[in-house]
Amino acid sequence: MPHPRVQFVLFDGFDPLDVIAPYEVLTAGSDVLGGALDIGLVSAEGPRDVVSGITGVTLAATAALDPTAPGYVVVPGAAGPVDGDPDEIDTIPVLLSRFAAGPAAPLLRACLDHTAVTVATVCGGSLALAMAGLLEGRTATTHVLGVDLLEAAGVTAVRARVVDDGDLVTAGGVTSGLDLGLHLLERDFGPRIAHAVEELFEYERRGTAWRDTGLVAAEGAA
Repeated sequence: MPHPRVQFVLFDGFDPLDVIAPYEVLTAGSDVLGGALDIGLVSAEGPRDVVSGITGVTLAATAALDPTAPGYVVVPGAAGPVDGDPDEIDTIPVLLSRFAAGPAAPLLRACLDHTAVTVATVCGGSLALAMAGLLEGRTATTHVLGVDLLEAAGVTAVRARVVDDGDLVTAGGVTSGLDLGLHLLERDFGPRIAHAVEELFEYERRGTAWRDTGLVAAEGAA
């Protein structure tokens, strides 16, 4: 049986840390598991050099995004200025909306429709999916600056480091990619695997991963 695939979706203007942080965590987890994951960088257009939103940082997508491959599809956010004239500057909202309107959207819809695929996002990655109309009625998180935009797209936004909505797992700001990777390792392979990677990285996962389970806090409770 082939190993589950982990496909990191690159697009022009992506944030490198949104990719590299969970990439390293899941790669280390795969090593601890004896090579259980097939991890790679992809794009909607296929193999190409993809320029990030950080000057001088380019990563190579080695394959096209395959929505039929069981495993994980990880969507990063964008890097760049937050404000500015969108006709003159590629701001983060411009980069995300361009990605959402491009060829990745139908592929990501197919990923969300595939029962054997978990779609995960870091930072503005969830905003891109929401802009593409893919997250209406779902529960998710994003960077604090994008929460209002997420809610405007019909998403139930939760201010948590990681939000686990089953086949959709979203993480907040850029450094939360570390927590996303560790959560996926613990959820799907057990706490000993996640702990082994925490020890290797000398990093302890932050916050509680929100799930729609258990008791509900009383209204107004701290």
